[in-house]
Amino acid sequence: MSAPLAGEVQPEPSGSGGPQHSKLSRTVDVTLVVPVTDVHAELEEVLEAYGRELDRLGRSWECILVFDGIKGAPLQRGVALQESSKGRVGTISLHRAFGETVCLSSAFENSRGELLLTLPQYVQIDPRELGGLFDAIDGGADMVTTRREPRVDPKVNQLQSWFFNWVVRLVTGASFRDLNSTTRLMRREVLEQLTIYGSMYRYLPATAYRQGFRVEELPVRHLAEWGGASVFGPGVYMRRTLDIVGLMFLSRFTHKPLRFFGALGGSAILVGSLLVVYQLLQWALSAEAYGLYQRPTFLFGVLFIVLGSQTIGFGLVGEIIIYTQARNLREYRIEKVYE
Repeated sequence: MSAPLAGEVQPEPSGSGGPQHSKLSRTVDVTLVVPVTDVHAELEEVLEAYGRELDRLGRSWECILVFDGIKGAPLQRGVALQESSKGRVGTISLHRAFGETVCLSSAFENSRGELLLTLPQYVQIDPRELGGLFDAIDGGADMVTTRREPRVDPKVNQLQSWFFNWVVRLVTGASFRDLNSTTRLMRREVLEQLTIYGSMYRYLPATAYRQGFRVEELPVRHLAEWGGASVFGPGVYMRRTLDIVGLMFLSRFTHKPLRFFGALGGSAILVGSLLVVYQLLQWALSAEAYGLYQRPTFLFGVLFIVLGSQTIGFGLVGEIIIYTQARNLREYRIEKVYE
């Protein structure tokens, strides 16, 4: 089979296997996936460094460059690399920027490797560390993610990264310490069974772990990091917070939404009830003439009770949906059936 040709590709909403998979002739050990999101991407350096190491390890490979809305000279460089690679390099062009999740899904649909290795668009970690990733896969891991040690980026970036990973560990129960490192090696089965969308590319190891895959995190030598010291803006923190809330819901309450919405609604009803009872007692024991409707605290209490009841109602609707679709949903993974 020839390498994928450059062309416009529409995004897929999921990383699950599509009908195209059965048509692929998987003749390579590993597919390198490189999302290109910057015009200064070091494509030649990435291919040279990691390709040479894979050759040394005796692993057959291909590389798919996914241009996330990047046009012009960078895309032309990618096509030129494809033409000179003798079938080892393929290029995919998205007509606008969709993010790394869509890049991974698009590359997966056009890949031939039994393993997928996601890499940043520059040489971030020491290529010699790839051997350890393959050893972990050969030892039974389904996915291997990396932890950059020692970090070479500015301290302020390290602090923000530490806090982000600490919150994710708290929410998911996983022990990952560097989800911002996107150098990951995984079996094809992982993406065939997981649904990824939106910003879930960053949280893929945590999602795979919650699904029952064996995920290991290995320390690797950190060589370089793009960008200088910077403090994320409020918008970034807001998006990350919403992502983490979504991750918590998906990892813990997908099959039991009433517990999530019930906890929120019950808390609101409790707070509202306390406010209402307090105002009722104060009104009954007070000689003041004005009524309850003139007391803002009482009105806030009623509002909390109404909102809490509605929230619990959302949970009940979710439970009905889960009940009717339960046979089509699965939150576990069978590793092996012993005959």
